[in-house]
Amino acid sequence: MKKLKDKVAIITGGARGIGFASASKFLTEGAQVVIWDISDDAGQHALESLKGNGSISFIKVDTTSPESVVRATELVINTYKKIDILINNAGITRDATIKKMTLAEWQQVIDVNLTGVFNCTQAVVPHMIEQGAGCIINTSSVVGLYGNFGQANYAATKSGLIGMTKTLAKELGKYNITVNAVAPGFIATDMIQTIPEKVINMMVGKTPLGRLGKPEDIANAYAFLASSDAAFISGTVLSVDGAVSI
Repeated sequence: MKKLKDKVAIITGGARGIGFASASKFLTEGAQVVIWDISDDAGQHALESLKGNGSISFIKVDTTSPESVVRATELVINTYKKIDILINNAGITRDATIKKMTLAEWQQVIDVNLTGVFNCTQAVVPHMIEQGAGCIINTSSVVGLYGNFGQANYAATKSGLIGMTKTLAKELGKYNITVNAVAPGFIATDMIQTIPEKVINMMVGKTPLGRLGKPEDIANAYAFLASSDAAFISGTVLSVDGAVSI
């Protein structure tokens, strides 16, 4: 049985990496998937790759722009008449030590990883409240739990998302809306490919399961939290990290 049959799911940053794997997984589970991504080329490529697997669409969205997010939300409502699931997956890194980090590098990460989630959530929540149900999943990180050298900006946003998740779970529970976070560990995405091999080997060495995670590992966690199997789970942070954070 398809666990997300006929659910309408928005996945931000859905054109690549974890977002793309999640779009594919949600389609397999019967969801109607709307990819939001800032890259038109990547979005169109994802659409072409997935269009034979179910109901899939793409909207170019800048999550740092409230106007862009509101327009996209209205388009989804006009097309599908509801929004059941919001996966706040979009995120960026601009790594540098605090001595070298520029204000622009700090602000860019805050704008996308934290304010972007606020924009998307604020736009979608009124529709979930109106329909009396919904599921929001925020992408945190193990870095948000214990920090990481050279990632003060990224860690701050991912830790902030945990606080936001717990607060929204309290605010929105009375509307039958669940809010959870997933904290991925070291995942084999395009972002990892830019890291020197010795650093990747060090990451693997720190992971008790002895490997990098796959985007599908995170997609599976999203799908579980979005399903009725997780209907009484809210305000939690699910670490999907091969035990690296313990």
